[in-house]
Amino acid sequence: MSEPIRRALLSVSDKTGIVEFGRFLADQGAEILSTGGTAKMLADAGVPVTEVSAHTGFPEIMDGRVKTLQPAIHGGLLAVRDNAEHVKAMQDHGIAPIDLLCVNLYPFEETLAGGAGYDDCIENIDIGGPAMIRAAAKNHGDVTVVVEPEDYRRVMDEMKAHSGATTLDTRKFLAQRAYARTAAYDAAISTWLAGETEQQWPKRLAFAGELKQTMRYGENPHQAAAFYVNGDPRPGVASATQVQGKELSYNNLNDTDAAFELVAEFEDTACAIIKHANPCGVAVAGTLAEAYRRAYVCDMESAFGGIVALNRPLDEETAMEITKIFTEVVIAPGIDEDALKILAGKKNLRVLTTGAMPDPKAGGLTVRMLAGGLLVQGRDNAIFEDLKVVTKKAPTDEQLADMRFAYTVGKHIKSNAIVYCKDGRTVGVGAGQMSRVNSCRIAAFRAEQAAKAQGQDQSWAIGSVVASDAFFPFADGLMEASAAGAEAVIQPGGSIRDDEVIEAADKAGIAMVFTGMRHFRH
Repeated sequence: MSEPIRRALLSVSDKTGIVEFGRFLADQGAEILSTGGTAKMLADAGVPVTEVSAHTGFPEIMDGRVKTLQPAIHGGLLAVRDNAEHVKAMQDHGIAPIDLLCVNLYPFEETLAGGAGYDDCIENIDIGGPAMIRAAAKNHGDVTVVVEPEDYRRVMDEMKAHSGATTLDTRKFLAQRAYARTAAYDAAISTWLAGETEQQWPKRLAFAGELKQTMRYGENPHQAAAFYVNGDPRPGVASATQVQGKELSYNNLNDTDAAFELVAEFEDTACAIIKHANPCGVAVAGTLAEAYRRAYVCDMESAFGGIVALNRPLDEETAMEITKIFTEVVIAPGIDEDALKILAGKKNLRVLTTGAMPDPKAGGLTVRMLAGGLLVQGRDNAIFEDLKVVTKKAPTDEQLADMRFAYTVGKHIKSNAIVYCKDGRTVGVGAGQMSRVNSCRIAAFRAEQAAKAQGQDQSWAIGSVVASDAFFPFADGLMEASAAGAEAVIQPGGSIRDDEVIEAADKAGIAMVFTGMRHFRH
């Protein structure tokens, strides 16, 4: 246990709860040091306060850039109380110990997110704050450091319970939070400066996240898990509002993100139903309810317990359709009151609203952990730039529209990915196979099963277009698609056997186009 807190320095940008905290510390007998707006707010509230400049005997200079970078401050924070040399140095130089530091930083992240210019961003880089935080956190054996308003209550409760002092366990806990905050702050600044200096891959790449949710477990019950957010402004699961249902699990979040990113690709009214991050069915239509019905019938078996993503606000008719089967999550940019009343009858159904759709063309990074490192890449934020007809037979306008649709869906299917589409909806999906031929077969099988489920004898693959996320290395995959009834193919091209595949397509009377852009998704 340390000595009671007798002197505290309070200097915050986020002034939430600071008057209550300052008044409590003063009532406990602590001298309050403060700066600028914080000092004024405390004084206006009747809290006794001493300006830092009066404490140090040195005025704030350079527009406030230099105010706490003083030996009187850092000596008071860094001095080890039971070190005789440190104590003597304080006595020799008139340095008073500071037992508690409460600082949160200039709002650099908020300034950047608000679209501020370079100079404004620079002015919102805090220097004195991080220096004091790191000093106090290093000396947590004697000093309590607080960087989050949510921790004020913990400190006050401890001081009440321990005659004005805090415990070492709490000071260690708060020191960790302090270093994590300065690390995240520096990560945001370094990432911004990398962009400003056009460094695509700087020597050191810093990432930071803020805890949003701890979970019962991860992908499997034996794995611990948590959800962190990184301030990405794109609408999605991280920023969504959950309006009903149980807490989202690790797998729920992963699948819901996959579903929402897919449905965001379409300008037309669209629905995507996802299971294990792969689409069971995707469709566009004139109404949201019709888009849902068209997506659902593609694979009714797999859709049970799936994730439904919509790119329009959820309405009453669509809500009625969704509640006919068990669904884990629904995510949409909005939801009307009538729809919400219907979904309320399914209490375990998780319902998320995002307020807007993410821009599928936006940049950004994706990150994957490897043993001893990170794989970092830019987001796959394109579909294709151009189409090249490579067969004697050219696709019709209707086939071209379905090709674009199919290729867009295929971008969001685990490789090797094959998708059969017709009339703006998927009719068969083959995902995640080691062999592209087997993906073709599975997708054709799903198209047959979907037709049978609707009482039809003819496979829905007949007359469809087929999209492949990567080139056909041999003609066998294309021939499987032809045998299933497909009449047009869209693929990247680029195989050393492209000529053989084109020849096979011509013999089969199939139209084929190359995009020149692959979409592996591992």
